[in-house]
Amino acid sequence: MTTTAPTATRSFWTYWAATTTSNMGSAVTTIALPLTAVLVLDAGPFETGLLAAASYLAWTVIGLPAGAIVQRWPLRATQVVTDLVRAAAILSVPLTWWAGHLTLAQLFLVALTLNFAEVIFFSANTTFITSVVPRDQLTGRNSLMSGTHAVTELGGPSLGGLVVQLAGAVPALLLDAVSYVASAALLRTLPERSQPGADDPTPVHRRIAEGWRFVTAHPVMAPCTWWACVVNTVCGAQHALFAIYLVRELHAPAAVVGLLLATSGLGALLAAGATPWLVRRVGSARVVLHVGFLGFAGALLLPAGTGHWGWACFAVGNAVFAASVVPGSVVTRTYRQVASPPELLSRVMGTVRFVSWGCIPLGGLLAGALAEAAGTRAVLLGSAFVLLAAPAILMAGPVRRLRNLEDHDLDDHTAARQP
Repeated sequence: MTTTAPTATRSFWTYWAATTTSNMGSAVTTIALPLTAVLVLDAGPFETGLLAAASYLAWTVIGLPAGAIVQRWPLRATQVVTDLVRAAAILSVPLTWWAGHLTLAQLFLVALTLNFAEVIFFSANTTFITSVVPRDQLTGRNSLMSGTHAVTELGGPSLGGLVVQLAGAVPALLLDAVSYVASAALLRTLPERSQPGADDPTPVHRRIAEGWRFVTAHPVMAPCTWWACVVNTVCGAQHALFAIYLVRELHAPAAVVGLLLATSGLGALLAAGATPWLVRRVGSARVVLHVGFLGFAGALLLPAGTGHWGWACFAVGNAVFAASVVPGSVVTRTYRQVASPPELLSRVMGTVRFVSWGCIPLGGLLAGALAEAAGTRAVLLGSAFVLLAAPAILMAGPVRRLRNLEDHDLDDHTAARQP
């Protein structure tokens, strides 16, 4: 049965509202959870590195099979259940803290639980959007989702920093618990969706292998995945060190930490708004090829300066780096959605997240360990130079010859029709 345009539009905006609500709460947690470790439990660089790693470790454990597993589950119900699991995990922190038994071990366990639920949620959520958005609108809708996510990254840490300053790091987490419940309630109003191939009796390990082979053998999708690996390794290092760097190196109070971290949302928002224009102007392949150099410049600024000058450098560098990540993320995600066979989509999305997001805990662990010896400033500076590998990977493949990523598929189809 074909869904009418008004119904599809209402479904998308409900989907958008649910995602935005939970993202706002999650953005508060990105500052409240590490500040709980640093300010409440006196964590050091290695502990904050472990916490950052725990927040992404599930991508290396179940990221690969998640797409194949979720393909057999109802998409809406999967999202609702994982929202409620995350709400319960977050709520356990203030309850345990009020009882006087909060430990770093529990924070690690909560971070792991949130991440495991997020992996399953993501596999269902990014597939679900293709059922409520027409194919020709995906780039625009994905840009809107990225832009909205940028707004939550701008407002969430600022709100989180203010709440931490006024009420403390642990009570701020209650906002995230409420956001997950609200998201579940909104998603519950949407019609259930199933995926093509949901009744396929093929064993899970073979389904996983199909998704893996499709991604890693694809001449465009594969280098874009390795590009994301480089970027996410650096993101992992930043997630591990930002809170402790701002508190102990730049001596920023919690409210200022929130404002400084929120500058990534400003950069991401501006970049998300500009992405459709950039794609029309220069092409999606050229966008993803060149944004790495902008990211390198932003990452160089992050650890520059001390005192208030250091705050300014961090703010500008954080905004510029975030602005470099969003366009590449939007165009590569959209390309995967349109270039993947429908029955493989959830496995393709899961495979790419498994590979690329699996680099985030690796970056966090390495950064935390190195910072114990070399200091947070030196590690943040060194991570900037790692980013130069991202455009180098793309330059080594067919992407350097394309204007748009989709041009490669058109070339293949043209070649296939030749006698």
